[in-house]
Amino acid sequence: MLDTNDEWITTRTGIERRHLSADSEAASDLGIRAAQMALERSGLDPGEIDCYVVATVTPDFAFPATAAIVASALGARDKAAFDMEIGCSGFVYGLSVVSALVRSGVHRRVMLIGAETLSKITDYTDRATAILFGDGAGAVIVERAEEDSLLGVDFGSDGSRPEVLFLPTGGSRRAVDADVIAERSNYIKMQGRETFKYAVTKMVESANVALDQAELSVADISLLIPHQANKRIIDAAARQLGIAPDKVYVNIQNYGNTSAASIPIALSEAYEKNLMKNGDVVVFLAFGAGLSWGAIAWRWNGVVAVPGLA
Repeated sequence: MLDTNDEWITTRTGIERRHLSADSEAASDLGIRAAQMALERSGLDPGEIDCYVVATVTPDFAFPATAAIVASALGARDKAAFDMEIGCSGFVYGLSVVSALVRSGVHRRVMLIGAETLSKITDYTDRATAILFGDGAGAVIVERAEEDSLLGVDFGSDGSRPEVLFLPTGGSRRAVDADVIAERSNYIKMQGRETFKYAVTKMVESANVALDQAELSVADISLLIPHQANKRIIDAAARQLGIAPDKVYVNIQNYGNTSAASIPIALSEAYEKNLMKNGDVVVFLAFGAGLSWGAIAWRWNGVVAVPGLA
């Protein structure tokens, strides 16, 4: 389809394969399956979740919220539900928000889902983006506990140059019309070099701020779970932070960039491989469209604080 090959893609991005949703599948379909896995692992019923939050830039519709669709499909039609649209930083932003809802006493349990069908907005004639994005979903359940798991958090954004990584049309700035279709501007657009530069710098800064807030050092990190955008970005950020490769979870080779779904997918795999034990410090780190970035230092407690994930 493009003037490229498998070796070029793997060498420069770390991506070996991706998963694409069917034409008939939307973000809610993937989110529902992830949510069901989280409920099964936690031993909870849908009605025992007080609030459902979906982080996505590929919602089923502009409205209603995809989270409401997911909750209703699970049988929790009377529960609070809302979406978060901040791109690849969605899960990290979302984890802070749902933690605040729990810590403040508003809710006892909240499910956070990252679900994306980026193949729907990827231009497969654009060499800069066609090789990067995939579809997927992951979910966590955050529950009230006596010990606080959120140790430190840092977020930032810079909306002065949205063109570095954005979807140009489909919002109120410019609706999709015949001209948009002809221009192929209804797909993701990205300036790769600018994105790389911003990503590494901001991810490192954000991780350091979150660790400082938690009164921790890099040596205290048991596992770093970064957004899976590009293997070179992950390697560069880890190197600048001084984190050993064996403490950085990478699975981009199997999924590509799944935006808000990438961290919960990686977290699920790390959980399945028993890479975390209770009391470990896990750092979630992300950068994406907006531009936006964020980091959370989290004390892992897979029994209470996050009883289920998918």
